[in-house]
Amino acid sequence: MQPIVASALGTGFAFGMTTLGAALVFCFRGRINRRIQRIFLGFAAGVMIAASVWSLLIPAIEEAEAAGLPGWVPAAGGFALGIAFLLALDLLLPHLHLGAQCPEGLQASWKRTTLLVLAVTMHNIPEGMAVGLAFALAAQHGGDSAALSAAAALALGIGIQNFPEGAAVALPLRQEGIPARRAFLYGSLSGAVEPVFGVLVVLAAGIIQPLMPWLLAFAAGAMMYVVVEELIPEAHLGEHSNTGTLGVMAGFLVMMILDVAMG
Repeated sequence: MQPIVASALGTGFAFGMTTLGAALVFCFRGRINRRIQRIFLGFAAGVMIAASVWSLLIPAIEEAEAAGLPGWVPAAGGFALGIAFLLALDLLLPHLHLGAQCPEGLQASWKRTTLLVLAVTMHNIPEGMAVGLAFALAAQHGGDSAALSAAAALALGIGIQNFPEGAAVALPLRQEGIPARRAFLYGSLSGAVEPVFGVLVVLAAGIIQPLMPWLLAFAAGAMMYVVVEELIPEAHLGEHSNTGTLGVMAGFLVMMILDVAMG
């Protein structure tokens, strides 16, 4: 299978799971329990932490060492660049985090709903990149079955965490007073950037193949920025934050098991 097609399928599955999660907006009439929302956010954080390590940083180190380079150089350099990329987006792109009153980024006269959706859309960019790069790496290894299984495991893990993530977007939008259909649409569209960036990084990896270790670490750094900057703090707001902690642990275990069992 062509890496672009495989990446499109993998990120398309993740996008579909975001849509399914957003559809929960039609099931909840009132406000979602804060504990449930913390579990959703914590689970997404745990999956992304495990994926950053097992599916991105470790392969980046292995690829660099196979090319005769010190493994830590592209791993650390790419990781730092990924952080810088998300930090720049955070500082420049107008957006509003759920539960916040004041927008971040450059000033803009956009609607509150648009700013809310942009905040989550920004977080889905590194997830699409991660899945796309995993399939690109498998293609560079001649479609090796182990590499393909690892890429499929990553796509499955990201898809699983996108379900609660889609719900964590759509349900608060509904609570903002947005009609259920629009909240569902916005929650679903927040994941549309994943197939786009998944295919783009496959194209980039094919052109600049020697930079694959840097690209893998770049995606890991971007994902970890999202986890530390947004997901974990939001999962621990208010009382009984141990529910968010358990969500993180559960997400980490699920992604670790998927990567080790299928890799």
